[in-house]
Amino acid sequence: MPTLFPHPDGRPRPYSAAALHNGTLWACGQVPVTPEGDTPHDIGDQVRLALDNLETVLTAAGGGLDTLLKVTVYLADLAEFDHYNSAYLDRLADVELPPRTTVQVAAFRGAKRVEIDAVAALVPGP
Repeated sequence: MPTLFPHPDGRPRPYSAAALHNGTLWACGQVPVTPEGDTPHDIGDQVRLALDNLETVLTAAGGGLDTLLKVTVYLADLAEFDHYNSAYLDRLADVELPPRTTVQVAAFRGAKRVEIDAVAALVPGP
């Protein structure tokens, strides 16, 4: 059975923040929303915030950005790729870059224009 992790901010959601099974962690999609519910306007700020939120989930499960195995990024508009990519590379400058897939999606709710999910390698807990 996998170990399921609640969201670190403690707010109830109808899904887990991540699932760990046999040392592999699957993190749910992280969006650019602050704990107060705010979303920045700039795509670069959104990417950095989504990655900050992903790091929070990974850390709560015992990992970090340096344990990433695969990242999938969903963008509202591929025309923003260069700005997104610059922010992504800047935010992950201190880790080896994992394989990544970036796709455009039809729509997001509200001001969000990016969502990032990931798979990471962790050592199973006791």
